[in-house]
Amino acid sequence: MTRPPRPIELLAPARNAEIAIEAIKHGADAVYIGPPHNGARAAAANSIEELAAVADFAHKYNARVYATVNTIIYNDELRRVERMIRDLYRAGIDAVIVQDMAVLRMDIPPIALHASTQCDIRTPEKARFLEAAGFSQIVPARELTLDETERICKAVSVPVEVFVHGALCVSYSGDCYASLAATGRSANRGECAQLCRMPYTLTDKHGNILLENRHLLSLRDLNRSGALADLLAAGVSSFKIEGRLKDAAYVKNVVAAYRMALDSIIDSNPELYTRSSSGRCDYSFTPDLNKSFNRGYTSYFTKSEAPSTPMASFASPKWIGEKIGTVKACRHNYIELDTRKKLTNGDGMGYFDTNDRFIGFRVNRAEGTRVFPATKTTIPAGTPIYRNSDKAWTDMIGGQTAIRLIDIAMTLRATPSGIALDIQDTDGCKATVSVDGDFQTARTTQHERRKETLEKTGYTCFKVSAIDDTAGNIFIPASVLTGLRRDSIAALERSRALHHRYTYRNKAPEAPELPTGTTLTYRDNVANTLAIDFYTEAGATASEPALECNPQSISDGTIVMNTRYCLRRECGKCLRTAEGRQWQGPLSISNDNYAFRLEFDCKQCRMLVKTSFPRR
Repeated sequence: MTRPPRPIELLAPARNAEIAIEAIKHGADAVYIGPPHNGARAAAANSIEELAAVADFAHKYNARVYATVNTIIYNDELRRVERMIRDLYRAGIDAVIVQDMAVLRMDIPPIALHASTQCDIRTPEKARFLEAAGFSQIVPARELTLDETERICKAVSVPVEVFVHGALCVSYSGDCYASLAATGRSANRGECAQLCRMPYTLTDKHGNILLENRHLLSLRDLNRSGALADLLAAGVSSFKIEGRLKDAAYVKNVVAAYRMALDSIIDSNPELYTRSSSGRCDYSFTPDLNKSFNRGYTSYFTKSEAPSTPMASFASPKWIGEKIGTVKACRHNYIELDTRKKLTNGDGMGYFDTNDRFIGFRVNRAEGTRVFPATKTTIPAGTPIYRNSDKAWTDMIGGQTAIRLIDIAMTLRATPSGIALDIQDTDGCKATVSVDGDFQTARTTQHERRKETLEKTGYTCFKVSAIDDTAGNIFIPASVLTGLRRDSIAALERSRALHHRYTYRNKAPEAPELPTGTTLTYRDNVANTLAIDFYTEAGATASEPALECNPQSISDGTIVMNTRYCLRRECGKCLRTAEGRQWQGPLSISNDNYAFRLEFDCKQCRMLVKTSFPRR
């Protein structure tokens, strides 16, 4: 028996309702967006009414809306979160992305639950456990290779979702406590202080400085646009773009780039894959991933557990931009560049100074290859120049840049009492509207005039791809035909809304069996009684509370980051090589405010970051 094509989802981030709608217009099959509270981006919350408006728009295209309820939950918040999930269900939200297992024990409607990457899913056993618990979609750790991802895909029957683009956390998600330990702000509560983006000095066991004032934990941005076919072959069904704090221009550009890349693969393999939502996009621009914010790109561990290409961006955690040329000369009020790029008033540029610090400046005026900075800037000849804000691009992408339309076929026909218009879209939804009346025979042919009227679908989500006019040579007033078209399209929109495909929560056994030991540690992030009940029923016999419940328990030597990224490997000093022995451990990183010790688990190829008290 031939399997039907697998639905493929492009999942886009949205800071707010406006950006969510733009993401869908530009080709997203689904968006994920923060609800009023308990989202893992505390600065990106939205009201229930705003989310309902997004769902109404998305469902026109059979696109979906996922709400991020992916913080750990305290006891005094359980009922509040429960009420919010009920509200999300009533608002038409398709799924809730969660971290805390308490949600599985709440009195909530059968809304689909997705296991967040905050659940720290690294193994097929963990994925199977969460599927058995009732999750309808699984989001494994970003750090997994293609082979590891494929094993998870084969282990479960629910869709597997992977990150393909955007910022990377240096630690496994859900297994990072550095911000909590150092500042009291918990990443598991959506309040990460982003200590990994700060500069540190690396020292050996004798206190010798090995690297000074460098961004040692700041990873480049993920870019798997070249690995989409491999990920599809591995069994991935959902492709997720990171960026719930990004602006509309970023979301438009990145979504359009991945939409075009995925469509190329899907269209070439219709027997294997199909799009999971409706409509095709027309863009007024050519997507370019290098035009949007990034810290440089990495494919991370996609193809190897120990990649040789750089993962980090030691020089700067900022967006450097694309190299556009070098400095030819620096005059008293302008800079002459050696570049072939077209420069624009208002461009943002930058360069690395002699201390390897990135210095940015704004261009007041551009004349050919000359730029006049807003502030006096002296740069040595030969210095590379980067552009991280292309004013012409920004202005262009800030306007109306995409239209997404669903093809419909119309049949205009005569009836015993008048005329009728039948409409059917590419998903098979249908609508018919009729008008009674005694229509007279026309003196001239009517088909072309009627075609022009019926094709005017205005600002709806439909595009007329075919018209079958069998009404004969009768005269239908333009106002009647316009009303018939308007009413039939409205009826089709209602039909589509009624036929929107919801995925409901999987039925789960009362107590899925824990895949690991029966003793839970703080790294399992258990912060409430409902989560304890869940794990107890699954076989846990002892549970250490989440660190957020007792920050005072954080002591010297507490593991606060668990990373597959290895600073030694990044610097060519792996302990398994002769070069690695040149750096005598234990190693430490510190700055004016924070200090951490580094341990290297070479057997597992992991780096552990531990607290180092007293803090500096």
